[in-house]
Amino acid sequence: QVQLVESGGGLVQPGGSLRLSCAASGRLLRTYRMGYYRQAPGKQRELVATITNNGTTNYADAVKGRFTISMDNAENTVYLQMISLKPEDTAVYYCNADIRVKEDFYSYTDNYWGLGTQVTVSS
Repeated sequence: QVQLVESGGGLVQPGGSLRLSCAASGRLLRTYRMGYYRQAPGKQRELVATITNNGTTNYADAVKGRFTISMDNAENTVYLQMISLKPEDTAVYYCNADIRVKEDFYSYTDNYWGLGTQVTVSS
């Protein structure tokens, strides 16, 4: 029904930058909120940043001032610009979204996850 397709992960040196993107596709009417979570080895998945379709953002304390989340409502795409990356930012980053889905005679809102993209910060 709905898919979240992520891109932009990779290997970067400490202090470097990366930009992640996540596009929602399928039988969707509207995305209400999109964001990123991350999970490092041996740790629980944690919030990185979220943004609503009216532009309200929320950031984890660990990334404030270094990461910027933005959203293209028309393209149902969210972007995460990451600068001044640190080794502790190494994790699998997962896209997450609250989406209104269209069926033939009704619609409903559900929460979706992407498959994840690896970000590795290492020299």
